[in-house]
Amino acid sequence: MKLISSEEICRTSIFHATMDHAVDPKGFEIQRAIIQHQGSAVMMPVDAKGRILLVRQYRLPARAYLWELPAGRVDPGETVLRAAKRELREETGFQARKWSKLVSFWASPGYVAEKMTIYAAEDLTAGEAQPMEDERIETKWFTLDEIEQMIDSGRISDGKTIIAAGLWRRRNSKKRGQKS
Repeated sequence: MKLISSEEICRTSIFHATMDHAVDPKGFEIQRAIIQHQGSAVMMPVDAKGRILLVRQYRLPARAYLWELPAGRVDPGETVLRAAKRELREETGFQARKWSKLVSFWASPGYVAEKMTIYAAEDLTAGEAQPMEDERIETKWFTLDEIEQMIDSGRISDGKTIIAAGLWRRRNSKKRGQKS
């Protein structure tokens, strides 16, 4: 696929949108409005008991309060891991000594150029959260079993959290020599 043109049609503090025009080697043309995004870091804080910290906050596009993993935007010039460390501290107050990447994936590649990277954050030290002015965040510890029950019942509907829970279950099953 060869990009022919990309014209900015909107800019905000978080993303910008472009109208992109491309053509494939056989001459098939495609034109799409695309939301351009720096990418996001997703953190799965895991305590010494194996519990996972979720945040609950109002998400305007969903028109609902959602339980989800803490996450945030990667700032220009910032690595994804640095963003993960910063966002974990800002949203929850925690710092982690052990970080392991679980996966990177495209959030919604049909129209959003946002890659999300999920990290497990372990060996935690508590501190004071420093949320943004427009963030009202509640935090609560859950077991993986509780999170899976919340997913099954529809109480958790956030994609990144569902992906992380499945990967964490699979990773820990492999450590114990079990099939997932």
